[in-house]
Amino acid sequence: MVARAEPSPPRLRNAVMAFVSGGLVCALGEGITDFWERVLRISHKQAADPTVATLIFLSSLLTGLGYFDKLARHAGAGLAVPVTGFANAMTATALEFKREGLVFGIGGRMFQLAGAVIVYGVVTAFAVGIITGIARLVR
Repeated sequence: MVARAEPSPPRLRNAVMAFVSGGLVCALGEGITDFWERVLRISHKQAADPTVATLIFLSSLLTGLGYFDKLARHAGAGLAVPVTGFANAMTATALEFKREGLVFGIGGRMFQLAGAVIVYGVVTAFAVGIITGIARLVR
């Protein structure tokens, strides 16, 4: 009964916004990579680490200033899925529980939300590594 009365979400609009915002994050990442290549005089591959660190810093800063959620409301999954969303989740949780102290508040609670992401990421990487290793042995 409630499901029929509830308006359906604008799926096409959400998909387009996620695609566009995700593309903008990627374009920003490429711009940051080019910046680090020029400033540090390093290769494109070597610039990947400072680029990711910069995106994490910017996401955390925007979260701390209260802008990330406003952007994510419009951008949707385009901001939530990449490393920017992970940084937002970690920072938001740390800010929420800072009143409980450094160890039990920030340190203990910060990984409650992100812990599942880390565990599933490691398990998936391990499984893909095993499958890739077996596939190479079979060839």
